[in-house]
Amino acid sequence: MDMSDEQAQARVPVTILRLQGEVDGSNYRQVIARVKGLYEAGARHLLIDLAGVPYMSSAGLVALHSASLLFQKQPLPDPDYGWRSIHALGETEEAGRQPFVKLLKLQPRVASVLDQTGMLPYFEVFDDEAAALAAF
Repeated sequence: MDMSDEQAQARVPVTILRLQGEVDGSNYRQVIARVKGLYEAGARHLLIDLAGVPYMSSAGLVALHSASLLFQKQPLPDPDYGWRSIHALGETEEAGRQPFVKLLKLQPRVASVLDQTGMLPYFEVFDDEAAALAAF
């Protein structure tokens, strides 16, 4: 999997993180580490471009959930505890749509996984980058 990031100026500064390749158990910690690094460098609004992600496993969901928690200044679940991290996703629906992390260009399989797990309503999802940036 490859990752790149860039800055965009909307109403507020937005960091765009572009992922390319499958997000699964072999690399989800890299995604979490990259998001954490962006946050520590000052990013406060994140648009995750998933146009190049054809598949996302439950580990990828943990990465997305961790990104949203981090940008809400919440503690991250320990990824070494596997199922505990997955079960923390169940609290996502109760929290409502979160405002600091948005998703761009979901591929059908990824959208399906987010929908089946109940995470889809938690994120604003866009097909158009300009519209996504304007939503921040």
